[in-house]
Amino acid sequence: MDQSWWKESVVYQIYPRSFKDSNGDGVGDLQGIVEKLDYLKELGVDIIWLSPVYKSPNDDNGYDVSDYQDIMDEFGTMADWEHLIQEMHDREMKLMMDLVVNHSSDEHHWFLEAKKSKDNPYRNYYIWRKGKDGKEPTNWESFFSGSAWEYDETTDEYFLHLFSKKQPDLNWENAKLRKEVYDMMNWWIDKGVDGFRMDVINLISKAGYQDARNMEGKKYASGAEYFFNGPKIHEYLQEMNKEVLSRGVVTVGETPGVDVEQAKLYTGSDRNELNMVFQFEHMDLDSGPGGKWDLRPLKLKDLRDNFTKWQKGLEGEGWNSLYLNNHDQPRMVSRFGNDGKYRVESAKMLATFLHTLQGTPYIYQGEEIGMTNVKFASIEEYKDIETLNMYKEKVNENNEDEAKVMESIYVKGRDNARTPVQWNASEHAGFTTGTPWIAVNPNYKEVNVEQAVADPDSIFHYYKKLIKLRKENEVIVYGAYDVLLDDHEQIYAYTRTLKKEKLLVILNFTDHRPEFKLPEDMICRDVEVLISNYEQPEEPDVTSIKLRPYEAVVYKYR
Repeated sequence: MDQSWWKESVVYQIYPRSFKDSNGDGVGDLQGIVEKLDYLKELGVDIIWLSPVYKSPNDDNGYDVSDYQDIMDEFGTMADWEHLIQEMHDREMKLMMDLVVNHSSDEHHWFLEAKKSKDNPYRNYYIWRKGKDGKEPTNWESFFSGSAWEYDETTDEYFLHLFSKKQPDLNWENAKLRKEVYDMMNWWIDKGVDGFRMDVINLISKAGYQDARNMEGKKYASGAEYFFNGPKIHEYLQEMNKEVLSRGVVTVGETPGVDVEQAKLYTGSDRNELNMVFQFEHMDLDSGPGGKWDLRPLKLKDLRDNFTKWQKGLEGEGWNSLYLNNHDQPRMVSRFGNDGKYRVESAKMLATFLHTLQGTPYIYQGEEIGMTNVKFASIEEYKDIETLNMYKEKVNENNEDEAKVMESIYVKGRDNARTPVQWNASEHAGFTTGTPWIAVNPNYKEVNVEQAVADPDSIFHYYKKLIKLRKENEVIVYGAYDVLLDDHEQIYAYTRTLKKEKLLVILNFTDHRPEFKLPEDMICRDVEVLISNYEQPEEPDVTSIKLRPYEAVVYKYR
């Protein structure tokens, strides 16, 4: 298997608005990140993925870019950004910028020009269509509810927006547009950027504009078949690689709807496209047929089968991105663990899981101290456009049960991940001296960085140990993965093997006390505990182990 620095790295995602506010305006900023770089260095991370900091009217918290070569006023200035990357490089950390080029803001000068007239030079930078029978060109639904088309009176045409109506989709068929994007990316690399995380990059190629099959009783339907992994997607990414990415930067593409075979095309070492992709299959395992907000309990077998499929499927051919939460997903300890009695144990167990698989682990800010989901008392306290649009559609327009809708927001809402990082037990968790843009989780007095750093047995110090182990043991990075007990309802166990090096990983995903029994055909000699979230006997016997709630243990053996 090819060895690469980015395979051996650990990535930490910063959502700047909620990370650290340096000037008291209630919004996190670039100087706030600089203040905390030593903390991230102590944790041991190699790459920082920075969610968008470009100029933006903030309709979708920065994922609506109005100027790709300037900084959002709330976050600071270009000089602040230059200071940040210099400080990162001084600490031998790399910067991965978020790249949002499926769509721009409707306040980008390209779009302001494009909507002036049908023969404007920028018209073809976006996707315009005539209406059909007095309605939208197609019945596609936006990811943020409602139609994916918005009518423009000036030119009597509709423009496509797969997300908010303030996020018109860019027309990648236009070679001039593509060149502008590549020039912009090269400009950032010249400024020192080490890589890109590419927002919904597999949506940039559209496959025609026809009605999608309408879901029973719904006004709009998912048009995914027309824009997920479209016909020219690999052509565009290979062109982008040739023009930009071949300069040695690290890349990860956000690719909803991608399967293992498609992921091989995106990440194959001989394909000259991307290094890694974010796939979403495991993020949908606790969703019912009605989608994200249709809650259903997660079955461990489904999770294990899914991870095993990806671990084996990309082995030797592509590379996995390992994550259980990010800025778009709820907190992992609340979703996959137990954020009450066993918050610490289950957070450590989940971290053990992510950091002992084959792939590059991604830590989302606050995960390393076990931050949890939040339950705001009313919809008025929520800020996320996806959440607010869903609530409006279900409660205000369709008269659905508000309590049920709020429960789905508590479990799956994106604002769970966006409450400010809890730095200490002072007011507003030390995030700001002002009023935070979104309320702090009330549990900040018990769950905060200051407390975690001071406690040698904390989740933070456990992460630090995991990251160090990964750097010291090639078997964790490059070893083959093989699952054990593939039908067990409570235990997830697997081995990692690289030449003579062997690891046995045992994870209890429940608050019960199941018994792990070593398969009869497996022999473990000279067993040594590498890491565990509970005290372990000096001379471990792995033939039979009574596991404690959310216990995680990694053994080295031969």
